[in-house]
Amino acid sequence: MAHYNVLFLCTGNSARSILAEALINHTAGAQFTGYSAGSFPAGQVNPLALELLEQMRIPTEGLHSKNWDAFSGPDAPKMDFVFTVCDQAASEPCPVWPGQPMTAHWGLPDPAAVEGPDQVRQRAFRDAFIALRSRIGLFTNLPIASLDRLKLQDQLESIGKTRPETE
Repeated sequence: MAHYNVLFLCTGNSARSILAEALINHTAGAQFTGYSAGSFPAGQVNPLALELLEQMRIPTEGLHSKNWDAFSGPDAPKMDFVFTVCDQAASEPCPVWPGQPMTAHWGLPDPAAVEGPDQVRQRAFRDAFIALRSRIGLFTNLPIASLDRLKLQDQLESIGKTRPETE
């Protein structure tokens, strides 16, 4: 069975990309290894992201905010897929990723930008989590090895447009 490295990018690398990294590593088994990074990392993971992951019994050990440059150098793991999960990172000039990974935009509203009472902010994180869980589930169930590159690209872009039911 093939193994794939997946990088989730966002600007701050404190919420959506962190949730995606934790989710894929927890749910996808040995076939996928997830990573996350940001173009302008916040320097710390948003506490509400960590709280939600812990509530969902998803390990948070090792999660930290980091710059995407960490994944563009010669010693970095070779990425097979790179997904932007925020609109700002999607429009920024990205580093050149070694190995020409497949890319797609899976934009979601930024839960860290939501203001208001804790319940409202927690709901924003939960909505992002639900959307990412759905998209990652669709992605990890694709027959990647049997799809040609063009069909796979279409599937990756289609996944980024899905809007899951909320719980």
